[in-house]
Amino acid sequence: MSAVTTLRKAGRLVVVAVRWELAIYRNAFRWITRRYDVPAGSTPYPYVGAVSVLLWAFIIGSSVELVAFHLIIPWEQVRLAADVLGIWGVLWMVGLSGSLHVHPHLVTAEGLRIRNGHSVDVLVPWDRIATVRRRERSREKSRALQVDEVEGGPDVLCVVVASRTEIELVLSRPIRYAVRGTDREIGEIRFLAEDPRALVAEIERTRRAVSDPA
Repeated sequence: MSAVTTLRKAGRLVVVAVRWELAIYRNAFRWITRRYDVPAGSTPYPYVGAVSVLLWAFIIGSSVELVAFHLIIPWEQVRLAADVLGIWGVLWMVGLSGSLHVHPHLVTAEGLRIRNGHSVDVLVPWDRIATVRRRERSREKSRALQVDEVEGGPDVLCVVVASRTEIELVLSRPIRYAVRGTDREIGEIRFLAEDPRALVAEIERTRRAVSDPA
């Protein structure tokens, strides 16, 4: 690998990291000011409840730790550095939590938008939905976006919260979605919502209304 290629890859990683960092602070501001990303005419379905307690535990614990370090560290420069890192950590956790609150799943006229924070937003048109059902599944990994490859067919996309999914959306025709830079053909989507029963009923109702407007 040439030095130029290495520098380009490093540059792209820096750009991604900076964008992510800015998005975290923007989400913290939008959450605090209650400016949710819910366009007019759409119905939100949150999913953050599954990890809300854990996120608040991190936020409160980090805040207590920040104050404790400030009081017990005797050296001014070290204390200042600890304060800066502590404040950054608290803001980052507030932004992460805000990202999940600000970007709920959406039922829209165009289709179902399945989201996870500001980084995952999958639009599934109503005419692509064949069936929807509730089925809880646990995942070994906690990564928000995971792919199960299916031999000879389209992949299964898993939008994971708290290492699990609870709704399965089987598509009549695959859609394409980029996962970590790779464009994939998706035939099924598994995700989680705070009220899966209500969301499944809403998906069924809206899908039927769209397919049979009379």
